[in-house]
Amino acid sequence: MDDYQKEIADLEVQIEQLVEADGDAKTIAELSMQLEILKAIYARALDLLDRGNKDQALRYGLRIQGYGDWTLDNVYAFVYERAVELEPHQHGAFVGGIKTTDFALLLNS
Repeated sequence: MDDYQKEIADLEVQIEQLVEADGDAKTIAELSMQLEILKAIYARALDLLDRGNKDQALRYGLRIQGYGDWTLDNVYAFVYERAVELEPHQHGAFVGGIKTTDFALLLNS
């Protein structure tokens, strides 16, 4: 289990505990949205990492953009920073934007 999976799992446990304890609905909703965003970013980072393992141009693109070697941490940092730059008008649109953005294209632009 990597650090990102642990963070996601810890957040899931925290939400479950709040739900079981009839915690504040607003806090549960906010943490649930955060969880959804983290899961989307992680999934996209894993996808890009896999694609880059087969594509030297992607690895080069990450390096020239200042993120260093082709590692999960560096790819995740790239995806996270690009995701933050998306225009989040609504939570659903923001998560959808993360899920549909071609991060490989952003690496080579």
